[in-house]
Amino acid sequence: MEILTILALIILAILLFAAFKIGHRFGVIKSEKMLEEKIPKIRQEAIQHSRAVLAGHFSEQLAPYLPDFPYSPTECRFIGKPVDFIVFQGSDKKQIEEIVFVEVKSGKSSLSRQEKSLRDTVSSKKVRWEEYRVPEDLTKEKKN
Repeated sequence: MEILTILALIILAILLFAAFKIGHRFGVIKSEKMLEEKIPKIRQEAIQHSRAVLAGHFSEQLAPYLPDFPYSPTECRFIGKPVDFIVFQGSDKKQIEEIVFVEVKSGKSSLSRQEKSLRDTVSSKKVRWEEYRVPEDLTKEKKN
């Protein structure tokens, strides 16, 4: 009787292990199938996002040439980060009257944390002029 109980427990353990393996394999197959169904949508979303980013970059650089842009394109300097343009108003006449930081946005996009920080810094007039002179020993012609 004791041998039959042990044998029954062994068979039960084998059956439980087999059921676990079958269930696990079924779960893996189901997960793989779900992933295969989602991949085209994920790819399409990635393509759309990439196009939106490229369109945004393109429109940023094109902005000074759009009819409603309020500054002369020749007075704009593209920076990109952390601000799109710095406009040197009056530079066409060789007399700078104002310096303007311009961030170009499209659609529903909003300022990033860094862009807001820059805007607030400029608004609070924490801007200054500084001249840096390169050390002469770096710019002198070396004699052999």
